[in-house]
Amino acid sequence: MTVVVAGVKKEVEAGTTIAKLIVDEKVENPDYVTVTVNDDFVDSDAFDKTELKDGDTVEFLYFMGGGAF
Repeated sequence: MTVVVAGVKKEVEAGTTIAKLIVDEKVENPDYVTVTVNDDFVDSDAFDKTELKDGDTVEFLYFMGGGAF
């Protein structure tokens, strides 16, 4: 099936979970990544239970802290 990951169309196996996609995509710092599927945030506790569907759009987001001037 086809999903869009960070703007790139990719073929993944049916039944692929967010947790598996994080491993397959070699996401840096997976403990600190936030994931959206079709612009909806997915709780990190649900990564291993949330299966992707054909046509889904997945984004990996990292929140960065800033400093003061």
